Order: sequence, then C-alpha cells, then structure tokens
Amino acid sequence: MEGSIFTGIGNGTQLDTKVVQTFQKSFVQVQDILDQNRLLINEINQNHESKIPDNLSRNVGLIRELNSNIRRVVDLYADLSSSFSRSMEASSEAESGGTLKSDGKSSEKRIRSGDHSFLLVDSLKS
Repeated sequence: MEGSIFTGIGNGTQLDTKVVQTFQKSFVQVQDILDQNRLLINEINQNHESKIPDNLSRNVGLIRELNSNIRRVVDLYADLSSSFSRSMEASSEAESGGTLKSDGKSSEKRIRSGDHSFLLVDSLKS
C-alpha cells in the first residue's frame, strides 16, 4: 500500500483508503477469532485427553463457543466478499463509463485500445 491508494487488484484498479481500512479491520477480526479458536481447540484436546468428567463436560460449552466462532468467521468472510465485489463493480463502472438503462439492463460501450476494439458490457448484480 502506498499513501491512500491500494493498487494491484485486477488491472490496476485503485481502492480508496476507507475500503482498504474496512478490509483490514475485518481481517484483523477474523485473525483474532481464529487465534481464539486455536486456544479453544487446545483446551478441548487437553480436556479430552485428561478424561476427567468435569473437563469432558466443560468441552460441551467450549465446542459450542468454537462453533459460534466459526459461524462468525464465515459471516465476516461473506461480508468481505460482498464488500469487495461491490467495490470492484463500482470501480469498474466508474472506469468504463457504462450506464444502466431505465429498464435495468446493462449498457454496452466500445473501447479502443491500440489496434484492438473491445466491447464492454456492464451489468448490475443484485
């Protein structure tokens, strides 16, 4: 990352600082949860190996917490994925200049690059 712009995604697409900070925050949250899960798994394994009834019954709660954490990680990754997709679509739309017609269908725009001509089709995903 340099300054306030993150480059290197796709073909030089630039993401603003706010988007990058949101991604970083989510990745830190995911890493914190995964670190917590590692500790939970270690404790679950120790309790299991001890075969002490109180420790084994404690594992029930620990496994529930582990499952809850896994669901949180999945949700965070889903949010990251949709945020990233929206950012890339917005960036692509801004770069191509394509617009959505009143009927909700995409517009097409022909772009010339050197001796080649490309047809861009922009579409809105729900």
